[in-house]
Amino acid sequence: MNDFRFSVNIFEVGSAESFTRYCREVEQAGYAALYAADHLGVPAPFPVLVAAAAATERLRVGTLVLNAGFWNPALLAREIATTDVLTGGRLEVGLGAGHMKWEFEAAGIAWEPFDVRADRLEATVLELRRSFTEPAYAEQAGMREAFGLPALGPVQRRGFGGHGPPLIVGGTGNRILEIAAAHADVVSVAGVFQIAGRPPGTFRIATAAETDERVAFARSRAAERVDDIEWHTLLQAVVETDDRAATAAELAARFDRSIGAEDLLDSPFVLIGTVDEMAHQLVHSRDRYGFTHFTVHAPYRELFSDVIARVRALTS
Repeated sequence: MNDFRFSVNIFEVGSAESFTRYCREVEQAGYAALYAADHLGVPAPFPVLVAAAAATERLRVGTLVLNAGFWNPALLAREIATTDVLTGGRLEVGLGAGHMKWEFEAAGIAWEPFDVRADRLEATVLELRRSFTEPAYAEQAGMREAFGLPALGPVQRRGFGGHGPPLIVGGTGNRILEIAAAHADVVSVAGVFQIAGRPPGTFRIATAAETDERVAFARSRAAERVDDIEWHTLLQAVVETDDRAATAAELAARFDRSIGAEDLLDSPFVLIGTVDEMAHQLVHSRDRYGFTHFTVHAPYRELFSDVIARVRALTS
């Protein structure tokens, strides 16, 4: 089983100076990676990742996740290769099918049925793999030869069939988990489900029993790859308290009672308790589900760094 790995996402950049300071604090707190999302109204992912790598020494950087519907695969291959070079081979590429209908509408991109978006995701993965396997455009051969220019390509040879950066894919539905199990180096079992009858992107948190079933499904589809995959999830809340039951009831109300308090206490996607209790919850998630990589939202970064330290003390 892989060692624990912890990461945090980016909500905003502020100024160049404050973002540099944030990245260095993340690295010093023991996080292994910093991830950028791909939503409207938040910082563009690739410039942020280059800046984060430049500000740190070892911190890996990545996307969690790119919306495949926003990207032309040929242009995305160029972005990925350039970013992998400029980050010194510290890039991780997360790809998803997209789930916010309003973002597609605001960007003037057609909102397509889920099956079509899932097919686009897999086609993007396969096209990126092809691009990284044969990155040189024949039309540029003369220019490269005349000026001694190398063909643009990723530094890493880990993901995309051994031709690019590590690939992260995740979700909860069968189709996305099948794509992840077939192609990804990191399979992210998402902790949320779309609420029926509500606008796309309106989610509820998954229960422990649902997670058991989703993990079992993904692992069965991974077949002989299962032990080579890093199993990941995104924590939706990290709350320090001496009264787990009362805090779970408050969170259930905040989540519009789409999940009950008892289920919240057992869900692997929410940490509730003292630092020691939350650390034991992560160890339990590893032992029960196989999760070894946990990402936390930026507002929980400082508290979660204490949990990281406790997990390491428990497992050293």
